[in-house]
Amino acid sequence: MNTSSSERGVSLGMPELPAPAYPDDVRARLETDAREVIARYPDSRSALLPLLHLVQSEEGHVTRTGMQFCADMLDLTTAEVTAVATFYTMYRRRPSGDYQVGVCTNTLCAVMGGDAIFESLQEHLGVGNGETTDDGKVTLEHIECNAACDYAPVVMVNWEFFDNQTPGSAKRLVDDLRAGRPVQPTRGARLCTFKETARVLAGFPDERPGAVEEGGSAGPASLVGLRLARGEAAPARVVHPRGGPHEKPHDKVHEPSPAEHLSSHDAPQETSASDPAHPAGPTAEEGE
Repeated sequence: MNTSSSERGVSLGMPELPAPAYPDDVRARLETDAREVIARYPDSRSALLPLLHLVQSEEGHVTRTGMQFCADMLDLTTAEVTAVATFYTMYRRRPSGDYQVGVCTNTLCAVMGGDAIFESLQEHLGVGNGETTDDGKVTLEHIECNAACDYAPVVMVNWEFFDNQTPGSAKRLVDDLRAGRPVQPTRGARLCTFKETARVLAGFPDERPGAVEEGGSAGPASLVGLRLARGEAAPARVVHPRGGPHEKPHDKVHEPSPAEHLSSHDAPQETSASDPAHPAGPTAEEGE
């Protein structure tokens, strides 16, 4: 017995229409910016990555219109542009929030409490992975290693670092973002929106007063090995348990100075690894 395509649940559909064009004023502005970017490269197609950031700064994600624009400017096919835009996770393919909140759930951050942080934020915000809050402020996602393992567990907002997080500090962070309160990363300039971040990643200067001077760098823990190699730091010593028979007056646990934790959203003392209410480790049994 033969069945129709509709009976089999197959929809042939119509061919996808061409991407809508940008309004004339928007396209003229983007073309001016795009030519400035393209001029930096001896081969124009090398400008594709920053151009994708440029169109992302316009709409908050990479649309079909944006990909067609990149193809036109670089004399590429839309298939070539799409292949790149879908490969790199920093390019969003659907509308998202003003603040991309990424919780590292890779190995070290996960065992130090990243899984617990991600689970608590999902419940607190009422969204799942890759979803955006109803007010359009926060998109939550779990992300891979951010090369900040010495400050695990780490949360990133629009690619800026928030170190040594706990479920409590992460919830305060997203609450401040949604309320519009100023938020200062651990290492870097004060936050701007995702669209503004995308324009900076396209290669244009951050024009906010003082933002460049606030730019972040590696934190003290990241530079210990380099300092040791240069002979700039005292050699490491074994620190015995407090109150033990070998304790000496100089055997003190290092207490971070205020300069080592520049963000009020850091949790330098109470980490999820030492928080009895949020023990480190998997949040579900294997197979669940």
